Amino acid sequence: MKTDPLTIKELTDAVGGGVTPRMVRHYHTLGLLPPVQRSEGNYRLYTQQDVQRLQRIIALKQQGFQLSHIRHLLDSHSDDDGDPTLMAQLQQQYRSVIQQITRLRQTASALEGLLGRDQDCQITQAEALAQLKQLDVDAQEGLGKLDQLWLNLDAETTNHPEAFQESLQHLLPDLSGYSEITVHLLHQLVLACGDVSLVSAVRLSSGAIAAAREALKAGCSVVTDVPVVAAALDQTRLAHLKCAIATLIDDPHVTGVSEAEQAFWNHDRWQQRLHQIPQGCVLVVGYAPSVLLTACKLIEQGTIQPALVIGMPIGFSHAPAAKRQLMTTSVPSITVQGSLGGGLLAAVALNALAETFIAKPDCHCYLTRT
Repeated sequence: MKTDPLTIKELTDAVGGGVTPRMVRHYHTLGLLPPVQRSEGNYRLYTQQDVQRLQRIIALKQQGFQLSHIRHLLDSHSDDDGDPTLMAQLQQQYRSVIQQITRLRQTASALEGLLGRDQDCQITQAEALAQLKQLDVDAQEGLGKLDQLWLNLDAETTNHPEAFQESLQHLLPDLSGYSEITVHLLHQLVLACGDVSLVSAVRLSSGAIAAAREALKAGCSVVTDVPVVAAALDQTRLAHLKCAIATLIDDPHVTGVSEAEQAFWNHDRWQQRLHQIPQGCVLVVGYAPSVLLTACKLIEQGTIQPALVIGMPIGFSHAPAAKRQLMTTSVPSITVQGSLGGGLLAAVALNALAETFIAKPDCHCYLTRT
């Protein structure tokens, strides 16, 4: 490793990631990078400590932290006794981000209201676009006209059933790089929650589709974390495939995510059941993050060997951590990044795979396309 002082160009080359000298100068202006020594020609000279600090800045920026908070984070001494000021700032940033998401969701809803129209609504859609161009919203009366515009557009929806697949073609990103089986799975997940942006959060490990189809072909057992997830499974198709359904937390009173988490955490018998799930089963986790965390640990230890894990628990700290852990295991998996998920999505994922396997048992498109 070079120990001589680095020029700004050598600094950016060492850090990589698209960092430019202009960005470095900007970070100096903001105080993110401390003042450095200069050469006789007045050029900035950097050390390996500067390289490490800049790498931390870029890493935190990529995680979504604001530059002002990154400076406070790097300069704070929260390792010892906590930093309530920093936590308050981060909480304020979180509220701001949620407000931005809310505004973007409103924008997306407006666009979906136009772009998601099927062919039978296209005449009204064109009329709405023409009216939007001429709309005067300087006064409250103008806003009322906007509401009336949407009501007129919505009136067409009573004349025919909704064409979901046609709407998805208008709204979904380009899925031409995915196999037919995967596209159907993504379509079903979006239709289950009504959020097109879910597609970007779905993660399928290498070989997940193949593993699912092989397991279903073999009449694998299906193990869910709670009864409500089992209830959402396609009982008819799974019975046709001779796939028996079992539940870990076999308590009909456990109907919510909080109850499921506490039940698994507090009762050894449910944890022991997880140790005993059949080899080659499909494990479907839709509620309790601790079930997925424990399953990942048991997989790493070689204690359990499911053919596929569909891991989509809900939660804001344990669930994202469990999903990240799942994606590092060697077991084929399907998950949704972050806090998104739920029992319905987890069940829909398996239902979609069972549906396409029965409909197209000889399809091998998933083996040749991403």
